[in-house]
Amino acid sequence: MIHHGIRFTLKPGVTPEQRDEALESLRNQGRVIPSVTSFVVGRDHGGEYEWGATFAIEDLDGYWEYLIHPAHLSTDRTGLPLVDKFASFDITDDLDPDVGEKIAALHQRRYDRIPELASLVSDLREYIGSAAPGPHGN
Repeated sequence: MIHHGIRFTLKPGVTPEQRDEALESLRNQGRVIPSVTSFVVGRDHGGEYEWGATFAIEDLDGYWEYLIHPAHLSTDRTGLPLVDKFASFDITDDLDPDVGEKIAALHQRRYDRIPELASLVSDLREYIGSAAPGPHGN
């Protein structure tokens, strides 16, 4: 099982309507992407970020399905332009010592296939973690 998590802070000036649309888009991912077995989207407490989400996914094949699903791409296009700081992380019970590199490789493969995403994330002030562009994230 892989729990993919994101934490983010929105740019100053984002309207409540824009924020709500982006959060609803994240919730929609959890509802419509078949490989997502459970999810939560909401306020982030106990850190420097405002919002967060986690998506539970069975395995790497499901993770790839999640990454390239149209609902996820829609969230990227809607939400990333509103984000100031972003962090991603993955928690897994997979004992493969290379699973972290495999997850990072899936993200990089996605950026390579969809160059628009690399452009969207390059506009973020801060982007760290498993989904950050590059061979192992930043």
